[in-house]
Amino acid sequence: MRKTSACLSALALTVAAVWALPAYADERSDLVEKQKEQTQKIENLSSSLEGVDVSLQKAYLQLQQTQGKIPAAQDALAKAEDALSAANREAEANAALLAAARGELAQIGEAITDAQAKAAASRDNLGELARATYRGELQPNALSLIVGATSSKDFLDAYLVSSAISRTQSSSLTQFQQAAAQSENQKARQNAVEAQVTDLKAKADAIVVKREESRAAAQAKQDELTKLEDDLKSQTAALEDRKSEFKKSIQTVTVARDETSAEIAKIDAENRRKAAEAARRAAAAKRSQAAGSASGGGSTESKNTGSGYWLHPPVPAPVYVTSPWGMRIYPFDGSRWMHNGVDLRSSCGEPQRAPADGTVARTVPAPGNSTHGNQIFINHGIVNGSSWVTVTNHLSGFNVRPGQSVKQGEVIGWTGQTGMVTGCHVHFEIWKDGRVINPMSLPSFTQRFG
Repeated sequence: MRKTSACLSALALTVAAVWALPAYADERSDLVEKQKEQTQKIENLSSSLEGVDVSLQKAYLQLQQTQGKIPAAQDALAKAEDALSAANREAEANAALLAAARGELAQIGEAITDAQAKAAASRDNLGELARATYRGELQPNALSLIVGATSSKDFLDAYLVSSAISRTQSSSLTQFQQAAAQSENQKARQNAVEAQVTDLKAKADAIVVKREESRAAAQAKQDELTKLEDDLKSQTAALEDRKSEFKKSIQTVTVARDETSAEIAKIDAENRRKAAEAARRAAAAKRSQAAGSASGGGSTESKNTGSGYWLHPPVPAPVYVTSPWGMRIYPFDGSRWMHNGVDLRSSCGEPQRAPADGTVARTVPAPGNSTHGNQIFINHGIVNGSSWVTVTNHLSGFNVRPGQSVKQGEVIGWTGQTGMVTGCHVHFEIWKDGRVINPMSLPSFTQRFG
């Protein structure tokens, strides 16, 4: 009995160890961080695909999103499988406890039957002794022993027989009492073990439900992962078939970039013409000892021009760069091309402001300008001997018109996603003497990364 109870206690400790699952305190924060990283990656990719046919952009972004979901799906599947394994271990441990309890219950039943048989035998023996004694067949009284003995030897023999009969009666009574007590103790233990078996059966039923739920969850996660992998294959194949469309998009980007460069060249030429004319007027005025002042968009030097602080970002600083200025490598086929501007995070409808005083040289509506969408050229004139022009693309609408003078910080339009882009952001370019420069190289363009 003690050995069986010890086994049950050991099994109970094993079950407790199995049921104690590790705590994942940082699981939620890790998931949030992964989601944040994935969102940032998609945002950066979206900006880097600027200029590509929108349907191609969406197809590629969908592919990247599918790839991004696979690790999370794999992790979810692993956790579901761990939960199923834990449920299986729990079921096995509970089954072992139940089997041990049932085994002990069977042993108790056999012991009770044996004790009851011994008690019955002892009771029958006592009854027979009592009846024999009542009839005077077993034990003579003291007078009979003395009178009936013919010699001292007869007396001694009769006395010994009488004493043996008394001991037999006493032993039978003790055996009956012990068997009866043992039977009662075993019945109490039987009741306790029966209660334990009932509890273990209830737990077993609950574990079955839990295990089936875990199995269904694991299968659902497996199905989800399989679908993602199938989607990835089909999306990859679909993009492979559209490489020719991508090459056409690159050609469109190149043409649009050349058109912008040509427009900037015209503005620069006009700036230098006006600057030369202003210089001639100034010289003539000096010769005639007359005071004069230069006039006309882009003909005067800007104030606060040192170190580039006079140019400010079109959205509030510090700005977040989603795609930097410089050479780009498209993911489709490794093609390289120059990204003339910097892409900055900006929500749809956010005001975009003039980076410095100047004149609106041109506004280009989105229809017919598929790559850049709604586009604004601002001529800032000659500053520190150089001609400066800024360009913004993808606006949702204009708040200025060609020829209009603007002051730094004045709203010129609003952030949108017109042109070949899939999401709202700022595309901002700075042209100095007909060449693009990196806006983020200017000290006033304080940047942040998340």
